[in-house]
Amino acid sequence: MTDENTSTDDVRADGSGIVAPDDETPTWRERKERTQGLSQLTYEYFERSRREDQDLRQESDYVERDVLAFPTWPHEIIRNLAIASFFVGMLLFLSATLPPHIGDPANPSSTPAIILPDWYLYWSFGLLKLGPLNPELSILGGQKLMSDRMYGVLANVVVVGFIAIVPFLNKGSARRPVEQPFWAAIGVGGVIFALTISVYSAKNLLPMNVNLAFDLTFLLPIVGGFITWAVLKTMREGYMYDLNRRYYRLRPPK
Repeated sequence: MTDENTSTDDVRADGSGIVAPDDETPTWRERKERTQGLSQLTYEYFERSRREDQDLRQESDYVERDVLAFPTWPHEIIRNLAIASFFVGMLLFLSATLPPHIGDPANPSSTPAIILPDWYLYWSFGLLKLGPLNPELSILGGQKLMSDRMYGVLANVVVVGFIAIVPFLNKGSARRPVEQPFWAAIGVGGVIFALTISVYSAKNLLPMNVNLAFDLTFLLPIVGGFITWAVLKTMREGYMYDLNRRYYRLRPPK
């Protein structure tokens, strides 16, 4: 049997080969019914790539040569200075022609009805308004263990601390959400929570009931995270199969 026939026979869809022809591509249901198809394909994927990389290293006659490029001075420095000077000039021009409006000075004897920070701090300002979650202890005669303001500051510390430890908890090498649906769901839930708590921070301006806005602040992140996890979990097996199949179409086995 020739090498061409051998390579053609190796490419089957019944699990004995690596890549299936177009007319024999299994359906999603057929792939789900296989007990070893995905694991076998994944093993062949890594084994084949390891052998190919090893062969390329042994057969390569590459010799390092000097890389030709533009020197930092004067080409790169002059170009970067020109771009930076252009943007600085535009900022100076806009600040001179369109000065910001300066309103009346603040009255220290009266507090405004609505106080909001800059938009990128809305989520932190919303955490300061979590007074309804501050528990009242009966052992203290129905009094709260800490003030609502201190409770909001503690909530900021907990949220920022959780964001800081996520990189230490998730040490996987996945680069796509479909490869790790759980952590992708955590990320989507966190983004939705940041949006909902930001909206809740401006509850004085919301055209809805405050209690409903408070409930949606915590329900929407859970629902969004669960939907994300379910969708990515369903797509995972088909994605991995298609990814490996595409790889071997681009780099056929020797």
